[in-house]
This record gives sequence, C-alpha cells and structure tokens, in this order.
Amino acid sequence: MRRDPRAPPRGFPFPERLPNLGARKSQESARLSRRHFSLALAGSLAAPSLLRAQQSTDEIRDLAVDLDQLHSIQIRRGDETLLAEAPRGPGLTRVANIKSCSKSVLALILGAVIDEGGIESVEARLGDVAPSLIPSGATEGVEDLTMRDLVTLRAGLERTSGANYGAWVSSSNWVAYVLRQPRVAENGGQMIYSTGTTHLLGAAIATATGDSLLTLARRHLGTPLGIEIPPWTRDPQGFYFGGNEMALTPQAMLRVAVAMRDGGRYDGAQVLPADWVEASQEARTRSRWSGLGYGYGWFLSDSGWILGRGYGGQVIAAHPERDLAVAITSDPTRPARSGGYFGDLMGLLDGPIIALG
Repeated sequence: MRRDPRAPPRGFPFPERLPNLGARKSQESARLSRRHFSLALAGSLAAPSLLRAQQSTDEIRDLAVDLDQLHSIQIRRGDETLLAEAPRGPGLTRVANIKSCSKSVLALILGAVIDEGGIESVEARLGDVAPSLIPSGATEGVEDLTMRDLVTLRAGLERTSGANYGAWVSSSNWVAYVLRQPRVAENGGQMIYSTGTTHLLGAAIATATGDSLLTLARRHLGTPLGIEIPPWTRDPQGFYFGGNEMALTPQAMLRVAVAMRDGGRYDGAQVLPADWVEASQEARTRSRWSGLGYGYGWFLSDSGWILGRGYGGQVIAAHPERDLAVAITSDPTRPARSGGYFGDLMGLLDGPIIALG
C-alpha cells in the first residue's frame, strides 16, 4: 500500500521529545568529549586577541570534529569559503532536516510575501488575512493576532512544543488545535516558543496568497538562491509544516546565511527585501531559555550573530559586522541544549570563528 504523502514520517510525531541518549557508557563518553572540547576552546579564548584573529581553520576543524554530534560545518568570510567539512552524516550536498531553522526560513517567506503585496503588512490581523482558518470555539482574541505576533512567537497561547508537541501533531486539525489553546499571555506579549504558532503563520500565508509554502519557498528562496527545496511534511489539511521539518543541503543553508549577512543580497542580486532583513535583526523579545534576543524568526546574540536554530544543533548563522556566514548540521536525533551542545556551538561562533572576521 502506498503511504499517504501527507503523513508524518516514521518516528514522528516526537522529534521535539528528548530522546534516550543510550547506555551510561555512551553518556560518560559524551561528557568526556565535551570536557575535552571545553578545555581546548578555553585555551583558544585565553590567547591574546591578535592570536585569536589568526586562529587557523585547521584548529577550528579540530575543535569541531571533537563534537561527536556535529555532522558538517562551513564558514564563509566575504566571498571566500574558509572551511567546508563534513566529518559525519550525509555530507554537504545531500539534504538534511533543518528542524526549527524552518522558522527562520518561514520568516523570510513572510517578508517576501509582504514585499510583493500578498499580505498588507506585518501588522495585518489573522482575522483579515485568513479568517477561514479560525474555527468554532477558538480562544477569544485570536482574530486580532498580527503577523508580527506570530513571527515573533508572541501569540499568547499555550505552547504546542516540548511535552505538548505529540498531542498537537496527533490531532486531526493542527491549526484549529492551536487556535483553541488556552490563553497564557496577551497578544504580542511574552515570547512563548511554540511550533504551533509558526505553523499557524505558515497556514495564514498560504491561505492569503493561494500558494503553498513549498511554492512560495521555491519562488522566493529556491530560484533566486539557486538551491533545492524538496517537499516536506504536511498537516491533515494539506498545509506544509510551518516551522519544522524542512530539508536543505548544508550548502543551501550557507547561501541563506550569506543572504542574511549581506542584507538580502546574493551573487550581486537583491534576493530578499533589504528592509525586512534589517528589521529581522531588531530584537522584539527574548528567549527565557537561551537568553538570546529574537527578531522576525531569527535569534540574535549580544555578540552580533543572527541565528536560525534547530533541534539537535542545526544552525544558520550570519555576522554582518565580521562579514561571516556559517552553516552547521548535527545529529537531528539528539538534543542540543543551551547549556550543552548548543552552548558548545556558541562557544565556537563567539570564539575562534568570530575571530576570523
């Protein structure tokens, strides 16, 4: 029997649940590896600034390879690719699940749709953009949610990530489920990290334009950047998953990073709206988990990095001031907490990598 193409992949719907990391021996090995990496990174950070600026890509490669979750890493400064390595995983030219980096890609699609007039502005209300999505029994006030509220994860509804993720994606109507969640904050209030919020945004964009997210992603990113964007998971109503499960090659991720670094330009052409890219880099709220700022779908570090971040350690990063673009893929089945593996990746970005700029 042929499998329904809209059905979640095997193992779904629990990609956000923390997996079993295996036997105690494996856990101890991972801790020892992280301790070794931390000591090596601390040594590089303790060097004088002039030496840090001259940190070789060979040394960065050695530090990266020591992270057993890392699959690939690419670093580009200006027009020069300084490092492109894939010590594990499928390599640089095969697609990888970018997990919640999809939220950052979705935000770019929103900006492009607003720029071409498919949605009036970031202040457009859900009740005006896509009233057909609002079900009976919806939580009071959801019709007043703006595209800004959604793209900055400030819908004020109970989150559908973490422990609530499985029940949500097992429901018969993902959008309706989100819009019936109890209110825990006002519209546009605190940041509540919830993939249901970005899925609602994706469905609103698709409804407003009459085009699927796949069509829009290929039009606004795939064609202008010259990258492949294959189909990905759809919900029971046929909406492509907004905010998770997209797949890009690591090389494609790097092109997105370059466009973010260069104000929406790539290979001499303006491929993304410059004003949207600039607005995306303004912190509108802050994550209570990582402490990072959050703009239009992108995390923002105090050190100047613009970051797409996905479960397991998928990273699309740009640093305009240092003229750097970085793409990292990692094991998508293992967690990457801010105090763990993702913290190690930030150590790389804020240490030897930023010193290359």
